[in-house]
Amino acid sequence: MEYVRLGESGLVVSKLCLGTMNMGSPKWKPWIFDEAQSEPIVRHALDSGVNFIDLADFYSFGEGERVIGNIIKKHAKRDELVLLTKAGYPIGDGKNNQGHSRKHLYDALHGSLERIGTDYVDIFMLHYFDVNTPIEETWFTLNEMVKQGKTRYLGVSTMYTWQFAKILHCCEKNGWVKPINMQLQLNAAYREEEREMIPFCVDQGIGVSVFSPLARGLLSGAFDSVRNQTDNFTHQMFGDDTSKNIAMSVAKVAKRHGVGSAQVAQAWVLSRPGVKVMLVGADTTEQFNSSLNALTLQLTEDDFYELDRVYTPCDVINDYTEGKRIAREPRPARD
Repeated sequence: MEYVRLGESGLVVSKLCLGTMNMGSPKWKPWIFDEAQSEPIVRHALDSGVNFIDLADFYSFGEGERVIGNIIKKHAKRDELVLLTKAGYPIGDGKNNQGHSRKHLYDALHGSLERIGTDYVDIFMLHYFDVNTPIEETWFTLNEMVKQGKTRYLGVSTMYTWQFAKILHCCEKNGWVKPINMQLQLNAAYREEEREMIPFCVDQGIGVSVFSPLARGLLSGAFDSVRNQTDNFTHQMFGDDTSKNIAMSVAKVAKRHGVGSAQVAQAWVLSRPGVKVMLVGADTTEQFNSSLNALTLQLTEDDFYELDRVYTPCDVINDYTEGKRIAREPRPARD
């Protein structure tokens, strides 16, 4: 395992972060693992040197945090782990049970701490940019949480670069604690964050962690997986011909190296400038081992050419473009 400092902070994390969206309760989504199924994967990741675990109250509506909390109590020491959880999406009824208002952030963090079974989280992250709550209200609250010791650091995820710039300006203006981590989507089929967000984070000393390195499973070659067949977001994000052609290029490069497609797709992500950490959502210990091997897989100039040659720019993927993204293919004319 390799370890890096996250941004300009002193926090040291494993370069592979265990993603846990697939752990919790299958009542939430059919491809989710329960605690018994999740335990061997988490234990293997810990034994492999992972000290960074990504959670969110939204995953299985809180059951994911409870499952991971139970598992790490059995197999790890809390002070040796870096636990990250996120808030923002609704996990119950009520008009205030979502977003980044002062009320909801406190309710969300206290709920997460109870479910995980810990007094603090190492990173508390905004799941997106809440356009309905003043950023001053949100960040004043987060700054208080750091001072109270309920979270050690702060992070953000999935937003436009100008929105992130607004957050940093707010912190500088008021002398509040800045985020140390930007979590964003990046893979061989979706690279738009390399235009502005990643260079901006590098310039500002923010650590970049990447989720969905396999494009929700597409780049692993698992076109017919349960997730791909039941997850509408997969089709919305990566249902176009360009994404499928990129998946074929990944398979071609994998064949050259005699490895699985997933390993090549992850090696591509790990090679990108500015990327500090890659999230790994593994369904088996073998899949996690593929991610470990991606750390040392050296892609050639010809490999990069093959992986790059099909890519065409596309609309940004975030909460604000959901259902409104312009497809890569031409749209039909209106008579």
